[in-house]
Amino acid sequence: HENQGIMPRTAHEIFNKLQSRASSHRIEVSASMLELYTDKLRDLLVAKDDPSDLKIRLAEHTESGLVEVDGALVEHIGSAEELLEVFDRGSKGRASSSTKMNAESSRSHLIVTIVITLQNKRTGKAIRGKLTLVDLAGSERVSKSGATGHQLKEAQSINKSLSALGDVIGALTSQKSHIPYRNHPLTMLM
Repeated sequence: HENQGIMPRTAHEIFNKLQSRASSHRIEVSASMLELYTDKLRDLLVAKDDPSDLKIRLAEHTESGLVEVDGALVEHIGSAEELLEVFDRGSKGRASSSTKMNAESSRSHLIVTIVITLQNKRTGKAIRGKLTLVDLAGSERVSKSGATGHQLKEAQSINKSLSALGDVIGALTSQKSHIPYRNHPLTMLM
């Protein structure tokens, strides 16, 4: 697995670790895959022309205690191979275009959410964990990329979201009492 990307390594590692718990726990794994493009969320696991209305619900407003996206398709996963198939299917619909700086530039942020629930067969006690993998769109200087029109709007949206992420990281590293994660959909999902 050394030369594989983060997704194949993650998928295989998750299911290798879960195998050791299979005799004592009921295991549920689910995944969703979203794209944040020009500040709008899109579900990559549904048809591109599906006008699904996605809404972020913060952890304090959900039954699970996790950030959730209402309207997002959640796939139930039984193996590393199924998880990779979901990832491949979703990746095909991602927005990209070329700029002067990059021949095939991702114009969106990719957010893959994997939720694992383990329920002890003897006691019934359940624990839940969530892993969010994010592939950020690259920041480009508008003057160097040659972006105009819609590409300029894309670049401005990307830069705005990366700036919001920088604000959250800055607040966390300087141990501020207020962390501005609600300022952008990207940081709310992370």
